[in-house]
Amino acid sequence: MPRPTQFHDRLRGWRAIVTGAGSLGDGVGTGKAIAALLAGEGAKVALLDLDAERAATTLALVQELGGEGLVVTGNVADPADAARMTGEALAWLGGLDVLVNNIGIGAAAGQLHTAAEADIERVMAVNLGTVINMCRHAIPALLEGQGKAIVNISSVAGMRAHGNTAYGPSKAAVIQLTAELAVMYGRDGIRANCVSPGHIVTPMVEAHLHDEGRRLRSAIAPLGAEGDAWDIAQAALFLAGPESRFITGVNLPVDGGVTRIGPLAAYDMARGD
Repeated sequence: MPRPTQFHDRLRGWRAIVTGAGSLGDGVGTGKAIAALLAGEGAKVALLDLDAERAATTLALVQELGGEGLVVTGNVADPADAARMTGEALAWLGGLDVLVNNIGIGAAAGQLHTAAEADIERVMAVNLGTVINMCRHAIPALLEGQGKAIVNISSVAGMRAHGNTAYGPSKAAVIQLTAELAVMYGRDGIRANCVSPGHIVTPMVEAHLHDEGRRLRSAIAPLGAEGDAWDIAQAALFLAGPESRFITGVNLPVDGGVTRIGPLAAYDMARGD
């Protein structure tokens, strides 16, 4: 979808943390798009990322939209570094209303008995561990906030098996952890929801996926197209904001319908039947 240009100050005065906020090059990944929409709606946004240069491109977009942002760099997969980064973000923000956990990597592809143990551990530490680390350190501040929303970015790979040793299981764990957080902290006013992207075009996808793969992704989707980072950001904004005040514990697929289509119908679509 086109980059949004109209905003309504829905989050004016709110404070947010977005992890994985950087993007490759000048493109727009999900973290960058989410941070931009939160800032466009008036939120003050801390941009957490491993790469300062990538996060700087997001900061430039946030400022272009008239928002306030702060880049905090480090490794959120490391519990001690996550604590430091959260502390720096909270000191600048002055509190917290929204936490968006957006970090994810793919590795350890192939069968379980041949995948490298280090790759499996790294995927679990990054895809699941970062969510755990950030929630542990940010929830005390969220308890005092006004928005009190956690939005975790998972994947349709956590909903349907793709034959991947670690990525799918790690993303499925994020979905379940989100449900547990919703139950655990609901009486404290914290809502926890999940967005599961499907076939989304991001700078990382464009750098690694060949043309035929892109064609197949569009062909099997009931909507006949790939999505982009703005589609994910709009869903995250809704779940973070006041309009979703009575929604918690849900997993929202943003996937063009690929998790609903049957395998034979998808096969026929891919063949052009």
